[in-house]
Amino acid sequence: MPAVTSVLVVGGGLAGTATAIHLAADGVAVDLVDVKPEPTALGSGITLQGNALRELRALGVWDRVRERGYAFDVTGLRAPDAAGTVVAEIPDARTGGPDLPAATGMPRPELARILLDRAADAGVKIAFGVAPITVTQDDAGVDVGFSDGSTVRYELVVGADGVRSWTRRAVGIELETRPVGMGIWRAFGPRPASVTRTDLYYGGPSYIAGYCPTGEDSLYAYIVEDAQDRSDLSPEQRLATMTRLAEAYHGPWDEIRGSLTDAAHVHYTWFDTHLLDAPWNRGRVVLVGDAAHTCPPTLAQGGAMALEDAAVLAELLLGRDALDQDLWDAFHDRRVERVRTVVDASNQLARWLLDHVQGDAPALFRRIAALTGRPA
Repeated sequence: MPAVTSVLVVGGGLAGTATAIHLAADGVAVDLVDVKPEPTALGSGITLQGNALRELRALGVWDRVRERGYAFDVTGLRAPDAAGTVVAEIPDARTGGPDLPAATGMPRPELARILLDRAADAGVKIAFGVAPITVTQDDAGVDVGFSDGSTVRYELVVGADGVRSWTRRAVGIELETRPVGMGIWRAFGPRPASVTRTDLYYGGPSYIAGYCPTGEDSLYAYIVEDAQDRSDLSPEQRLATMTRLAEAYHGPWDEIRGSLTDAAHVHYTWFDTHLLDAPWNRGRVVLVGDAAHTCPPTLAQGGAMALEDAAVLAELLLGRDALDQDLWDAFHDRRVERVRTVVDASNQLARWLLDHVQGDAPALFRRIAALTGRPA
């Protein structure tokens, strides 16, 4: 008998859908709601490190991810010179194990569809355009009022509703989300044949210019700059700005830049960071994923940490017979310091770039690879 038999998951991103799949696949009744009117995924692409692929395999979706994404095992470093000269080719650690690639790129919307389809197949009841508006709990359960006028009682509520989490505020958790100081341009477009891995260009007029293949015919490209207020730019102006910034980078960027023609596929966001100290729960309401922790994507570990949160929470809920303090202590023991190490390292890499300091990045990468190579 699991610790809970009925669960509400708030949020249809990686952490939410993964939690719902794990629980529903083992017989727990799960409702998943998302305030958005339909499934969407901000941004253009995502890089999934090996430890994320390990969790996706446990969810039963690795075959579809492999089919729809683009796997690679090496990261290139290029100079911001007229040729985009390759200065290093670095084998990536296979943190998911030797039978999985080091990394896989794929379109975020495609990954969202794969996970939501798997959730539906597992028996999760999914409702978009529905939001919780009240949460009242006692020792035995949580009464949740919804925007459609209904009220339902659950044994557990999982808040997986992102950086600006409604659930977090609803249970009175105060958490400062602060800007890192960097903004990122992202664009989705066709993949030139020359792009078979992630390449990173450090220097030039921006901190980083990079790209990642996301499929046989697609990639996402990105440029990291000082955080600026770009909110007044039209889509066409956003496209023109990213194209202008990309003019400093060559090699495959020359083809990529020429293919960036759809303004609707260009996005600009700031890097934010926060980390909630333990506990991540208040009674029978618990936070996972970006609701509890977020950081710049300098290590490409945000998705992996969200998937790990889901796996550890579900394992404990399914393996224990009571939702008690021992369960919460075990959850926090396995998650908080591991996540803190990743968040701190991601922020450290960003700080070195902002301060124009050449820190010991290789040692930091090795330390994080050793950590994430061990299952959560």
